[in-house]
Amino acid sequence: MIATTSLAPPRTHWSGIATDAELARWDAVAEAVAETLGADALARDRANAQPFAEARLLQDAALTTLLDPVEFGGGGAHWETAARVVRIIARRDASIAQLLGYHYINEANIALVAAPDERERWFRSSIDGRWIWGDSVNPVDPNLTLTVDGDGYRLDGFKRYSTGSGVGEALLINAVVEDGPDAGAFAYLVLPHGHPGVELVDDWDNLGQRLSASNTVTYRNVRVDPEHVLGFGTDEPIQSFVTPGIQLMFGNLYLGIAEGALAQARDLTVARPNAWFLSEASTYRDDPFVRRLYGELVSKTAAVSALADRVNRRFDETIALGADVSAKDRARLAVEVAQLKVVASDTATDVAHRVFEATGTSSTASRVGLDLHWRNIRTHSLHDPVDYKKLEVGAHFLTGAVQPISLYT
Repeated sequence: MIATTSLAPPRTHWSGIATDAELARWDAVAEAVAETLGADALARDRANAQPFAEARLLQDAALTTLLDPVEFGGGGAHWETAARVVRIIARRDASIAQLLGYHYINEANIALVAAPDERERWFRSSIDGRWIWGDSVNPVDPNLTLTVDGDGYRLDGFKRYSTGSGVGEALLINAVVEDGPDAGAFAYLVLPHGHPGVELVDDWDNLGQRLSASNTVTYRNVRVDPEHVLGFGTDEPIQSFVTPGIQLMFGNLYLGIAEGALAQARDLTVARPNAWFLSEASTYRDDPFVRRLYGELVSKTAAVSALADRVNRRFDETIALGADVSAKDRARLAVEVAQLKVVASDTATDVAHRVFEATGTSSTASRVGLDLHWRNIRTHSLHDPVDYKKLEVGAHFLTGAVQPISLYT
């Protein structure tokens, strides 16, 4: 008699790592999208309109389904690929790169949170509907009340900084159940755009990341049917990958901003027709102080790039473990992602600030738009204080301590 073994389905559809062919294919797509966005990025930043056209550009390029299962019509790509796409687009338009990066993380909750027999329904709806997933999950803004209402719930309150909410077809919401048999449970809800009682407040008018559609969302007596419940939080290590995942996107976003600032600054510097009158060089690009500055900034950015490539791949290697991911695996990954966040944030802020030393006063003209890189990194780097990421890395290095799992750690 031959023994048979029943194999459980994989915990997620992500396995293995990206091939060179996969990376090259999606790099090319991202570069084409970035080129289109870069043509009028400054004008769109000033207009500060909801980025509906930009969202369609992402959808038409199939970037929004890049990480989805092939068997349901998705791209079947890996997280390293998605992170590189975010980085490439951030060079020309960091707002839209943020929108896309958040979409990847929000939609990933299908694989990480939804019940196995529900995942196909959610993925097919998202892929066929070309959904962009916004979110309303700001953990430091706990102003939502979720109460039992028959076989569903009622949702009231508001959330600020709801990235993608202005243009997303789906809105991911986190709330704690107040009563009933599931009281205290951490719920993941998904509501469609235009759902009754959900109001998008067009109040995102900030220094940078102006087209990230990060509005306030209010909820007034909103009916949540069972079909709108994606799932509930558990202590399973892999379910919490949304946090290192979004921090990974931040690191790549910041790296892209640094690379974009350097590229624009280089063009401006090379085009300068002369040099400082005390310099022995005939042009700024030949001035030793200018060359020294670029040598420092380019080298620092290259180091961040090398770390990003390593950590992006490590994310794929770890999430591919599926149900076998341990708390130790998750903690190790979170620390590496935190390291990337620290150096990417500090480097991008430094680069976007100091390139003006080489490009000169003329580059501060509003029509030039070199300030857009600084405004974007200065705004988004405040999302969660980078000093706490430094503490996280330092504590782990000195004592092996790891931070408690949260939407920030």
